[in-house]
Amino acid sequence: MLQPKLIDVKPLPDYKLSLTYENGELKFFNVKPYIIGDWYGMLKDEDYFKTVHIVYNGYGIEWLDGQDIAPHELYELSSL
Repeated sequence: MLQPKLIDVKPLPDYKLSLTYENGELKFFNVKPYIIGDWYGMLKDEDYFKTVHIVYNGYGIEWLDGQDIAPHELYELSSL
């Protein structure tokens, strides 16, 4: 089953994201466990972390150089 479309993503302190979905759900996703290695390690830079944006017609997010997190992970592993 597809998750609802994202309508807003906001970077928060401590490498968390606020995710607002079209069905009105507001969820919070912890990116910190993903920030390892050279590729995702770029997210440690707080200014770069803040470049997160919605892609794929609302079904995903990514950062400027293409780092992303699977849409189903964002939805299923987020807290309310």
